[in-house]
Amino acid sequence: MINLQSKIYVAGHKGLVGSAIVRQLKKKGYKKIIFAERSKLDLTNQLKVLKFLKEKKPDFIFIAAAKVGGIYSNNKYKGQFIYENLSIQSNLIHSAYLCGIKNLISLGSSCVYPRNCKQPIKESYLLEGKLESTNDAYAVAKIAGIKMCQSYNEQYKTNYKCLMPTNTFGPNDNYDSLNSHFFPALIKKIHKIKKSKKKFLVLWGNGKAKRELIYVDDLAKACVYFMKKKTKHAIINIGSGRDYSIKYYANLILKLIIPNKKIVIKYDKSKPNGTPRKVLDVSLAKQYGWKYSVNLKEAVIKTYKSYLKEIT
Repeated sequence: MINLQSKIYVAGHKGLVGSAIVRQLKKKGYKKIIFAERSKLDLTNQLKVLKFLKEKKPDFIFIAAAKVGGIYSNNKYKGQFIYENLSIQSNLIHSAYLCGIKNLISLGSSCVYPRNCKQPIKESYLLEGKLESTNDAYAVAKIAGIKMCQSYNEQYKTNYKCLMPTNTFGPNDNYDSLNSHFFPALIKKIHKIKKSKKKFLVLWGNGKAKRELIYVDDLAKACVYFMKKKTKHAIINIGSGRDYSIKYYANLILKLIIPNKKIVIKYDKSKPNGTPRKVLDVSLAKQYGWKYSVNLKEAVIKTYKSYLKEIT
């Protein structure tokens, strides 16, 4: 049984999701949280990962470490994305098994589902269609991680779960102009407009693509919740169950950040839209007793405040 004295290893503790999991664990009273700097532990090196887990002997592992990015980087660096993500997952999952660690949660992504699958997306839709071409390398790696967990559960009787979050945002996000996801990219673009005399915002595509969001603290709560929850399912969607267009999100951020300035939105249709629509069916998570709780507007304001702290 996992309790407050259990040793919990968070891989990727400095990232958006990993840092939120650490915050949530500390808030809940967990004292024995294990993590390692990237400079001290290369997660793509299986021997080093195995040695680390043998020495630390965690009772539970969160795999929040991954190479992530937006449309541009996913499409441009496919080789790096598939290699690093396959390596990180495989090394942690297999080493956990070798060390007798029966419990872990691996964080996936809603992009593992087919590009044009039915909406909202159920967990059962996995592998039922063609992936979005701009991030297929990343998605294939994440799908391999899901299948690895399911296979180890079947053969070795482990309790490895895969949570599939929708687009996640919040404190400690990546705001790089080319490598970030759409939401932090919007915040950065709109903040720059606020500080300049520009009166227009340029968006990739036509603004009609729809996306679902979840605040990272909500996702962290889900991770800690399912850490202790017995489930029959190895893959569970985590999200709000609501989606809006990129144009809607842009207007929302504009109203919250620049309420007294008229900004015109322009569209660069030479750039890709990505998947047309992506909203998760979160009924399974609700059946297990979890649902999101953070209001979108409040989350945007919190995220913007954290962004201001990062750049000052």
